[in-house]
Amino acid sequence: MADKKKKPNIFKRIAMKFNDVRLELKRVIWPTKEKLIQNSAVVLVVIVVCAILLTAISKGAGWILEKVGFYDQNVETTVTTTVESDASDASVSITEAPSEGESESESAPSEETTPSET
Repeated sequence: MADKKKKPNIFKRIAMKFNDVRLELKRVIWPTKEKLIQNSAVVLVVIVVCAILLTAISKGAGWILEKVGFYDQNVETTVTTTVESDASDASVSITEAPSEGESESESAPSEETTPSET
């Protein structure tokens, strides 16, 4: 049987990891206060410039889409039901609502009803 190396228990391994992290942090070259402030200012300026650019692009695209009529493409439909008291069948007609600029007489077709069977 081959000898296997026995691992230290979980708590010793965790302690070793924390010790390694502490030793690694001693090697880090920390920036001076002035350098930290300068780098932070640069990051904040870049964030503000990007936010302004993205807002301008978004508003510009929205303006262009509004001018070409992208948002005005909704067509409303209304359903009217006509029931005659003499007849047993009812008719349904679907008409489109007039869009902006059209009068109701130009866009709405005349209602058609089925004649009553007597």
